[in-house]
Amino acid sequence: MDLNTLLKNTSRSLYLSVQLLPRAMRPAFSVAYLLCRYADTIADTTILPAKRRLSWIARFPSIIETQPADEITQLAREIEGGSDNPYEKILIQHLRPCLNAFNQISDEQKTFILEVARAVCDGMKIDLQTFPQEKSASVVAFQTADELENYCRLMGGRPGKFWSQLIYQTTQIPTDKETFFELGQRIGDALQIVNILRDLPKDLQIGRCYFPQEELEQAKLAPQDLLNAKNSAQFEPIKQKWISWGLARLQDGKEYFSLLPKTQPGQRAAVAWPVLWAADTLYKIAQEPELLNAQKRVKIPRRTIYLTMLATPPIWFSNRIFSAWLSHKTNRFTTKK
Repeated sequence: MDLNTLLKNTSRSLYLSVQLLPRAMRPAFSVAYLLCRYADTIADTTILPAKRRLSWIARFPSIIETQPADEITQLAREIEGGSDNPYEKILIQHLRPCLNAFNQISDEQKTFILEVARAVCDGMKIDLQTFPQEKSASVVAFQTADELENYCRLMGGRPGKFWSQLIYQTTQIPTDKETFFELGQRIGDALQIVNILRDLPKDLQIGRCYFPQEELEQAKLAPQDLLNAKNSAQFEPIKQKWISWGLARLQDGKEYFSLLPKTQPGQRAAVAWPVLWAADTLYKIAQEPELLNAQKRVKIPRRTIYLTMLATPPIWFSNRIFSAWLSHKTNRFTTKK
């Protein structure tokens, strides 16, 4: 199966987004996504004990780099049948095509992919080492805010850096790469905290609380208490703190976007959309009084997604319009600082 078909089968929305990117970025971005998605499938499968998943996740970056045939076959055999997602079932069977595509990429881009794969796998190792088995009745939390920030950097910030590395390599960017990469990482941090806030009830059901024990104690809460939606009001100050943390980093999207050339409208759209949708999602999270209620899933409507896409053309050529658009979305917040 070729890379494009595999990507389309795995994530149709991402496949469509990739078509907007400059041709020089597409293969590396697609391969990196599929390999990180494969690692995620390993980490999430419940047919293997956590210790065995941890072993495979620790080995996965080396498997990408050295591609031992016996391990590739053994890995697929062990996790086959471990996902109900039909797209993941296809992906499990097609690690070799992903690696074949990886082999066709330039050495510099291979380095970028290996770096982001190692970072994401480190984040998955934290999940498997910190939290209980999915069917455990207990809930475990990170101990400190630093742990949560580090996790966001591994799972969101480092992919943001990877994205920025590809842009910097293939596009003329009017700033030094360290500045550009840090902006990309901060935006990635923001996207990850959005995911964590949005998925909080679902994560709690499998024993994972990413919000720090020290902050829960200040709110007179234990991790287990978050399973009760009636404690949503008590959790509110913690929620608002991390919304503010995410917003501060999302604001860097203005500077980042302004550095992208107007000759690359697809690239600009591919950066703008996740930032704008993250702001919309954070706002819905901020407005939801029962975030701990698993029955109230926070999700922006398809109408918002389509309207954002339809309204995109003016920002292809105007940094000012994008900045005003993002400011309009973030100015709605009344989060406590």
